[in-house]
Amino acid sequence: MTSWAVDDAGVVCLPDGRLIRGTGLRRPRGNAPAPEFAVYFLGRDPRVADWPYCWVRWPDFRLPAFAEDAVDALREAHARAASERVEIACGGGIGRTGTALAVLAVMSGVPANAAVEWVRANYHLRAVETRRQRAWIATVASSLS
Repeated sequence: MTSWAVDDAGVVCLPDGRLIRGTGLRRPRGNAPAPEFAVYFLGRDPRVADWPYCWVRWPDFRLPAFAEDAVDALREAHARAASERVEIACGGGIGRTGTALAVLAVMSGVPANAAVEWVRANYHLRAVETRRQRAWIATVASSLS
């Protein structure tokens, strides 16, 4: 089993103990180890050749083009994080990444109405940037029940 170190940049510990790294592709990778699986929320496929990934079309400041694709990718990320280094990223690493991490928090036991507050406290103060993203978290959470 491989995982992130809790002190690796961007790593959050979900309530169920899974570690997931949130980041932005425009940020320098630094010393962070390579993920074993990644989910990229971007307007275009990043065409990463170094590790397996899933790309979900999600333009900046918007919602995923296909919500089901995003939820499926997040379910896979959550499952794989039990035994692999999983990374979630968008361009800047705040809005779309924060929204995805909030949904992962709900999958891990955080009540939907506390997910935005949780991700802001545990990942980034400005995570989840738009009202539509907050509403999407609530919509997804209701479909997870």
